[in-house]
Amino acid sequence: MKVLFASSEIYPLVKTGGLADVSAGLPAALQTLGQEIMLIMPAYTDALAVAGEVQEVATMQVSGCGQQRSVRLLRGILDRIGCSLLLVEIEGLFDRPGNPYQTLSGEDWPDNGERFALFSQVVADVAMDRFNLHWQPEIVHCNDWQTGLVPALLSREDPNQRPGTVFTIHNLSYGGYFPYLLFEELGLPPEWWHFTRIEFYGSMSMLKAGIVFADYVTTVSPSYADEICTEEHGFGLHAVLQQRQKQGRLQGILNGIDTQIWNPQHDPYLPFHYSAQRGRVARRKQNKLALLQLLDKEHATALLSAPLIGFIGRLIEQKGIDLIIQALPELMKSTNASFVIVGTGIHLFERQLTALARQFPRRIFVRIDYSEKLAHLIEGGADMFLMPSRFEPCGLNQMYSLIYGTLPIVHATGGLKDTVIDTNKTTLKNGTATGFVFDSLTPATLCYTVQRALLQYQRPRRWQAMQKTAMLQNFSWQNSAQVYLNLYHQVSPQGVLYACTTT
Repeated sequence: MKVLFASSEIYPLVKTGGLADVSAGLPAALQTLGQEIMLIMPAYTDALAVAGEVQEVATMQVSGCGQQRSVRLLRGILDRIGCSLLLVEIEGLFDRPGNPYQTLSGEDWPDNGERFALFSQVVADVAMDRFNLHWQPEIVHCNDWQTGLVPALLSREDPNQRPGTVFTIHNLSYGGYFPYLLFEELGLPPEWWHFTRIEFYGSMSMLKAGIVFADYVTTVSPSYADEICTEEHGFGLHAVLQQRQKQGRLQGILNGIDTQIWNPQHDPYLPFHYSAQRGRVARRKQNKLALLQLLDKEHATALLSAPLIGFIGRLIEQKGIDLIIQALPELMKSTNASFVIVGTGIHLFERQLTALARQFPRRIFVRIDYSEKLAHLIEGGADMFLMPSRFEPCGLNQMYSLIYGTLPIVHATGGLKDTVIDTNKTTLKNGTATGFVFDSLTPATLCYTVQRALLQYQRPRRWQAMQKTAMLQNFSWQNSAQVYLNLYHQVSPQGVLYACTTT
């Protein structure tokens, strides 16, 4: 099948989160299954710097917000995954510093709505071969609000001519909300300003556009697909998602991970390599010592015998960092564990963590930044990994942790619930336990679950057996890609079902 895969970020061209990893891993896996994949992404300044050789293949004018803008399509090959790549250069919209969505000072670009609306228009035009590339996809796979208008725009085309559309929600909390003025300036059909289309409590939601107009909607884990249909996790879109679910047009498909990059058998960031069969005890211990030497060289050897628990992620409430902060003083008193926390985020949490690190300098290690080397070393050297997320559409770190034998401690939500098997009498007896899962989001429950994990850690043979079970889990993209391919074959470009009647 010919698939046009549209995303606002693709690793290694640009990355702000898991979307970039998915937008590289899934297309690569689909291509190995014999599909013809074309990636399309905005031509950010940073992306052009790492894209390698590209050439202009088409130009066009696109109108929106009261002016005409020149569009250039630049074509190349994303060498790392072997897929064809189209970079969309729109005059004045993407050639700027900062990340894809924010200025260097961390504020959203004020014209984000216009930027990604026009990008979506170009994607739709490519899908209809209006750039005369002599290539038209059978499927357009869109991702998150930045491409949410693509299915809506394609719904206006002749159903016998347009490709089918799949829209993947990576995180429902980012809705792409913009004022009615932008809706008018974009010249969108007046009938779309309705609660059954893309109007959302007086604003336009590009995410809702993708949900309503796509032929099929997917999320990045089965549990998350169910959770977003509830009022608690639906961010006001639960009713429209329930409608898609009733139509059989909402499916949760678990993300995969890049097992070439994340693999303890040949990870270039690990000083000592190991597998489920060889070295997972002795070599992991050597990695742990290397990690501790990086954190506290003077006391590394003394700390080696105590359990080490890692956290890598954004320092925001969604990730449960506030629960960790509240739980740490009690864990300092009731356990001998050490903690290494890496990430950036809300300044209050950064200050609180830094203060705790000063208070417990030999047991709490905090790095307010991100280092790829340190992230890999934590996965290959820490004993446990902490992910108490309030919600987690899929999560990648818990999967990295499992295949590295770093047993995860997670909240029972989304992809965390789908990938980690709790340790209890039953799972210990049948040999399926891979981590520790808790339901109640309180500091007390988090403390109890950490203590429960530490109790198992004191039983080396049992712990090593759990590590082996965890490391033998298969989270490669091949499994998920096959599910997506099956879904693509179900998509029929015969028009979109407009059965959504409530918000």
